[in-house]
Amino acid sequence: MIIALDAMGGDLAPRSEVAGAVAAVREAQLEVTLVGDRARLEAELERVGARGERGITIEHAAEIVTMDDHPGEVFRKKRQSSLRLATELVKAGRAHALVSAGNSGAVLSHALFVLGRSAGVERPAIATSFPTPHGPFTLCDVGANVDVRPSMLAQFAALGAAYDRVVHGRPRPRVGLLSNGGEPGKGTELTRAAHALVEAAAARPDAPFRFVGYVEGSDLWRGTVDVVATDGFTGNVVLKVCEGVADALFGLVRAELRETPRAQLGGFLAAPALRSLKKRIDFTETGGAVLAGVDGVVIIAHGRSDTTAVKNAVKLADRFARAELPARMRDAIAAPA
Repeated sequence: MIIALDAMGGDLAPRSEVAGAVAAVREAQLEVTLVGDRARLEAELERVGARGERGITIEHAAEIVTMDDHPGEVFRKKRQSSLRLATELVKAGRAHALVSAGNSGAVLSHALFVLGRSAGVERPAIATSFPTPHGPFTLCDVGANVDVRPSMLAQFAALGAAYDRVVHGRPRPRVGLLSNGGEPGKGTELTRAAHALVEAAAARPDAPFRFVGYVEGSDLWRGTVDVVATDGFTGNVVLKVCEGVADALFGLVRAELRETPRAQLGGFLAAPALRSLKKRIDFTETGGAVLAGVDGVVIIAHGRSDTTAVKNAVKLADRFARAELPARMRDAIAAPA
């Protein structure tokens, strides 16, 4: 598999992108095409001792998409950007997947204009998984669409369910709409209208998911739901809050374990379990999230992805490309459970 990596997109680019790509090709049977400024990429390869590394190639791009660029305008104005050329590699069949830690709105616009939507998809959405004591749950959308219509929000439920069926293997996942309460009268005009649409879809005899209604933020970790649908604004807030809580929690635990000699001993004994837990909830270990609903594998990584995060994003793209995720998701949306 060949992965096209937008090597200029992230906050730490191109240093993290190059080092992460090199780590990925050394650990997995894949190739990476680094797309970006050739001189800077070659300098980074030299720095990490990977000049001429087998499995690494460079595609020169003269322009960079910044976080301040407008997603729609940048597609028209920066035709030689690393993001544009990386996306076109996938469209041309010269790469099997795209990875970018850059402007997520721009990644969405490039994927839409270059790769196109999957059949029947109104608006692609970013889907990702969270670990819980009861198994993973899928959240969709986590940032692609800030302003949505009821039909779009209802389709995020279907996209999330399709992703969950393919990635987690649950034949009829339980789907909920994120709201401020579980009662049917809760929520906003948007969520109430979407609730009716999802409820009607789930009532069909061949429905590929079960609808549990509204779910609150505290329900996400209780094992009562497999897929949570929400708009991209709310979903991104949930994502960032989870990241912040995880960081704060481990900071508090580390501080407590240094308080007394007994606590230090307990920390020493618990260290393997704590390291394992941190690895499960660390976004750098996840790598990125998939842009569901486009005709191609597109992985959107965190803007501040470090070497480990980029490496895992590339490996995630390779995994989904080998699994033919877009085609399987199309089938999962179209076919009965």
